[in-house]
Amino acid sequence: MPSIQRFFIEIAYKGTAYHGWQSQPNALAVQEVLNQKLSIIFKQNIETLGCGRTDAGVHATQFFAHFDVFEADITKVTNANTIKSINAILPPDIVAIQIINVDNQAHARFDATLRSYQYHIHFTKNPFKTNESWLLKYTHLDVDAMNQAAAIILTYNNFASFCKAKADNHTTICHLQCCEWHSSHNGLIFYITADRFLRNMVRAIVGTLLDVGLHKLKPEALHTIIQSKNRSHAGASVPACGLYLTKVNYKYINNGN
Repeated sequence: MPSIQRFFIEIAYKGTAYHGWQSQPNALAVQEVLNQKLSIIFKQNIETLGCGRTDAGVHATQFFAHFDVFEADITKVTNANTIKSINAILPPDIVAIQIINVDNQAHARFDATLRSYQYHIHFTKNPFKTNESWLLKYTHLDVDAMNQAAAIILTYNNFASFCKAKADNHTTICHLQCCEWHSSHNGLIFYITADRFLRNMVRAIVGTLLDVGLHKLKPEALHTIIQSKNRSHAGASVPACGLYLTKVNYKYINNGN
């Protein structure tokens, strides 16, 4: 029987043109494009499996997927020339960063120990941030109150109230390590890190915290919202354009963490 070798590929992408990571029957997705290009390079059918599922319009500055190659020359697969060849045929909004030889049981999704996201907001019109940050007209946000509410979120681990309705989740338990706002040039960035995330969770949390910043809610309201386990009690989901998957951790990969 032919031997099979598993690899991880690290990529980054601007999600504006794609209907998320996961291949869709009637819409273009990042996974579909990556599978096509890897199949060309390795001259066999390549099917990737990603570390998660980003929604339409969401970006990733770090994303991992695993794939198997039959009769693989490990040195050839992982060298810099192969990366150059992949990037030569990938579209400009997707880049391959590295390919890593891993154990055949390694899994890009289930082996990830932490994932980090950022949500970017800017306050004045900027053509260079179109589709890369959310233009928010309200500049009088109470960021201290938003961080008080974010600190309350950190004390919980059941986030059913921030999960997209009818999402296919086996559990709504997530363990957060970071949840906070920082000022940026003419804007704000929200940072959040957890072992896993529910579908639409970050965008729903951001929308709820913005309600706190606009004094539509008090920080203490987060207790009631989270304990309700009811999505309708939380704030509206913010647009996808400002959301970035920024870091994915594995115990067996040194990726700068």
